[in-house]
Amino acid sequence: MSYRTDQEAFWAGEFGDAYRERCALTDDLVAARTACMARMLKHAAPIESAFEVGCNIGLNLVAMKRVSPATTLEAIELNTESAKAANLLGIAEVENASVIGYEPKKTYDLSMICGVLIHLDPSVLPEVYDTLFALSHRHILLFEYYNPTPVEVNYRGHSARLFKRDFAGEMLDRFGDQLKLVDYGFFYHRDPIARSDDGTFFLLEKR
Repeated sequence: MSYRTDQEAFWAGEFGDAYRERCALTDDLVAARTACMARMLKHAAPIESAFEVGCNIGLNLVAMKRVSPATTLEAIELNTESAKAANLLGIAEVENASVIGYEPKKTYDLSMICGVLIHLDPSVLPEVYDTLFALSHRHILLFEYYNPTPVEVNYRGHSARLFKRDFAGEMLDRFGDQLKLVDYGFFYHRDPIARSDDGTFFLLEKR
């Protein structure tokens, strides 16, 4: 696979492999993410089909399946071994592909991206927003780090690997009256049930 950005190569390579090893699907982690997913999607049900951009080893897919067992799941994942691991769960069809340059084959009730936009080269965000929009005929879920203005943060000793901004606001501006905000919320890392890494979610709906 060829890459257009340094960030893609970074996550497809050794760092992405190490990240996969840190993200084992423990019972506690799955339970916490399931609680998060239930809250994030309470205004989106029913969801017959969903597509995740950047599923890693499948944590969100597992949580989605627990919240909505009848949902048909598909996803893409940049890192080859992570895509294989997600496929082995047997709950979703996962393609080894980058979101950059990805061409949707069909649409879904929900397209979602969780902890991926923050790691992309900011120059490709408009293209990725277009892909998320094209993948969905109903809802779009973003679960990322929020900041009112764009900012870069050092990530485990690496520069240009973590960016915070108002991703949802940029999508709402980009698509105007074609998209509306349905719900949003914050998950605190000390929450005893829906524990997460201080992420903010935004549920958007196509008009």
